[in-house]
Amino acid sequence: MGQLPAIRVTPTRPFKRSGVDYSGPISLRTSKGRGHHAYKGYICLFVCMVTRAVHLQVVSDLSTQGFLAAFKRFVARCGNCSKLWSDNGTNFVGASRDSKKLFKSEQSRIAKDIAEALANNGTSWHFIPPHTPNFGGLWKAGIKSCKHHLKRIIGQSTLTFEEMSTLLSQIEACLNSRPLSRYNDHNETVEALTPGHFLLSEPILTAPDYNFDSSNITYLKRWQQVQLLETLVPGIIISLPEINGQTKPLNPI
Repeated sequence: MGQLPAIRVTPTRPFKRSGVDYSGPISLRTSKGRGHHAYKGYICLFVCMVTRAVHLQVVSDLSTQGFLAAFKRFVARCGNCSKLWSDNGTNFVGASRDSKKLFKSEQSRIAKDIAEALANNGTSWHFIPPHTPNFGGLWKAGIKSCKHHLKRIIGQSTLTFEEMSTLLSQIEACLNSRPLSRYNDHNETVEALTPGHFLLSEPILTAPDYNFDSSNITYLKRWQQVQLLETLVPGIIISLPEINGQTKPLNPI
């Protein structure tokens, strides 16, 4: 096996150098209740090339505009991305072309010093060679893990855009809680280093929730059914409320 490229081993801020890929299609509801019409949606995955942290988003189509909107949300939440790697999908190539046109038009209208500052903060796209999926193994592994949890949890069910976004955020927390290496070498406590430590400097916690495992699913409301699905996501550390000086789990996973 060859050596890892420099982008994978050079320390930097999380998501400063990232890879992106799409997964799908998935079925989404137009509305809650009966008589809904399902439509195709997709999952956009961003993975940090250094920390291997992932960021998941739901997109409604494979157009260039849809990817640019997802990329803007990604940058607003995770910070500026200086270098982005992807395959040679038409939506990625189109997004790169549109961003270059927009950047050039902005350069022609603003002062020279501001243009130089934007040039230093711009994002450069890097495309892997055609027909070489092994070059994108990092984001392919993230897509595989996301599909594993998604298929096991919802199966053939269809969720709304909002419900799918909430569920993907839980899966994202699960994937960012996976152990990378041993963090603490003490014999008493063994703590694993996870991508969440690079993002939050501590393990990722989820909000406490009620336990619907023993409830009849037919009597649960729609949002309670979605919460029941979210409790099936393994590997997430649950926040523990303090009661009488002791911490007790609300809903163990």
